[in-house]
Amino acid sequence: MRKLKFIFIIISSVLFFQACDESVPDAGFKDMERQTIFDYITDNDSIYSKFGQILVAGGIDKTMSAYNPNGNDYTLFLPTNAAIDEFIKNSQFSSFDELLKNKSYVGAMARYHVVNMGIITNDFPFGALPELNLSGQYLTIGFDLGADSSVYKVNNIAPITIKNIEVSNGYIHVISKALTPLTFTTFSWLENNPTYSIFYEAVKATGFDKVLSRVIEKDSTSISPVTLLIEPDSVYNRFKIFSLNDLVKKISPDNSEFTNRYNKLYNFVGTHILEGSLFLSEMEEKTTNYSTFGDVPVNINGEGLDLAINKGKETFDTIVSAENDTTFINYITFYYDQSNVLTQSGTIHFINELMTPKTASVAEQYFQFKEEPLFNQYREEKGKFLVEDPALLKTISWTGGEDHLLFVQSEDETEQAWDKDYLKMEGDFSISYVLPKIAQGGYTLSIRANANDALNALVEVFFDGVKIGGLIDLTTGGSASYPYVDFELGNVTLLNYESHVISIKSLIPGYFIWDYVHFEPL
Repeated sequence: MRKLKFIFIIISSVLFFQACDESVPDAGFKDMERQTIFDYITDNDSIYSKFGQILVAGGIDKTMSAYNPNGNDYTLFLPTNAAIDEFIKNSQFSSFDELLKNKSYVGAMARYHVVNMGIITNDFPFGALPELNLSGQYLTIGFDLGADSSVYKVNNIAPITIKNIEVSNGYIHVISKALTPLTFTTFSWLENNPTYSIFYEAVKATGFDKVLSRVIEKDSTSISPVTLLIEPDSVYNRFKIFSLNDLVKKISPDNSEFTNRYNKLYNFVGTHILEGSLFLSEMEEKTTNYSTFGDVPVNINGEGLDLAINKGKETFDTIVSAENDTTFINYITFYYDQSNVLTQSGTIHFINELMTPKTASVAEQYFQFKEEPLFNQYREEKGKFLVEDPALLKTISWTGGEDHLLFVQSEDETEQAWDKDYLKMEGDFSISYVLPKIAQGGYTLSIRANANDALNALVEVFFDGVKIGGLIDLTTGGSASYPYVDFELGNVTLLNYESHVISIKSLIPGYFIWDYVHFEPL
C-alpha cells in the first residue's frame, strides 16, 4: 500500500528529527539496566503517580517490577497524571478514588495499557501491534500528520509524547491520553456515535445488531469477529439521504421485509460487514475479494496509492487538471487516520463514499484456515497443537488420521509454509475444508502441500464432492530448501457467490502437511 508506506517514510523522517528535542523526565540517574517499569514510575511520581496507583489497585505492580516470564519484555503505554485527570472528567467515575475502588474496572484498565512484548516505535506497524496486551486484546497504532510534526497514536486516540524509554524489563512510551479498556461492542460503538446514525438505524432495522453485538473472547472458538466498513452521515447526506426512510427509498423502496436475507436493504447492510477482523495493513499489496454477510463480496485493491474498494464499479468524481488531463475517481477508499478502531466484536473502518452492493468480480484468493477461531487462538500462542475433537472446529472435519489433527504455528525461521502455519494429518485419513464464499466465475484450483518426505501420503482431491485432478504423490517434487509444492488440480466454474468444500483423501497412508488452497482467476 504505497500511500501508507509513503506516509510512514514522512513520519519516520519527522520523528527522527523530533527525537533530538525529546526530553525524558529525570530518573534520578538510576541504573536503567536495573530499573524496572514500575521503578521508573515511582521515581517520577510527580508526573506518573496516578497510573502507578492504578497498577497497584489493578494488581499488576509486581508484574511491572519483574521480567516477562515469556522472555520478551513488556511495553507500557504510560499516561501522565494530566491524562488520568482528563480521563476521569469524561468517564462514569466522579473521582480518581472512585476509579481505584472499582477493582474490576481498574484491573482491566491497568492490563489494557501493557503489551506482552517489548516494542520500540521503529517496529510499530500501521494497525495492530504484533502481540496482545495483558487483557488479551490488540492495541493499534495510527498517526497524526500535522503541518510541522507527526506523532504516533495508540488506538487512534492517545498521542505518544515520549517514546522508547528503555528499562530492565521492557519499554515505556508516554501517552497524553489514557486508553479506555475495550468494554464496548461494534453495535454499542455505533449507538454512541451519532454521526453514524443513518447506518445505525439500518443495522437495527435489518437485525444485524445481533452480529455487531458479539463479544469475542480471547479463547472464543464458537464465534468469529467481524470488520465493519461504514460511511458517516455526511456521506449519505451528499446523496440526499438524511434518514433511514430516505435510505429505504433509495435501496429497497418496494420491500419492507428488512430482515429477509433477499431484501436489498438487508444486503446493503450485510455487504458492509466483512467476515473476520481485518486491519488496513492486512489489505495492502494484494487485490482480493473479502467475504461479507451480504450476497456479494467486497473487492479491495491494495496495489496502488490508495486502498481501493470495488475499483472500476462506479465513478464518484471526475478531476480535470490544468493540462486538461482527466482523472476518474472510480473507487471508494478509507479515512485512514480514523480507521482501525477496535471493539469487542472486531474492527471498524471508515469509508468516504456510499458503498452499494456491486456484482462480484473474480479475484485471486488464498485460503489458510483463518476462519477457524481455535486456529487463530493457536496462532497467537505459537507451537504444535493436537485437535482430537472435530466438534471444536467450524470449517474443518476429518475421519481417520490417527483420530487427531495437528495445527502448527512454527517459530522456526526456516519454515517455508506461508505465515509459517499448516495442518498435518497422518495415516489413512479424509479431511474436508468448508471454504468462505467465493465470487462466481472461472478459476484454476490448486493446493499447496509438503512434497519432500518418503513417508508422505498419496492423495486425491474432491471439490464439492466431485474428484478434481489426478493422483497427487506427496513423496516427491519438493526439496530440502523448498519442501512445499503447488499442485494444480484443474479449472472450476462457480455459478453463485457461495461456500464450497474441498476434500483430501489418502489412497496410500502417510503424512499430509497442508499449507493453503489457491483460486487463480482464468
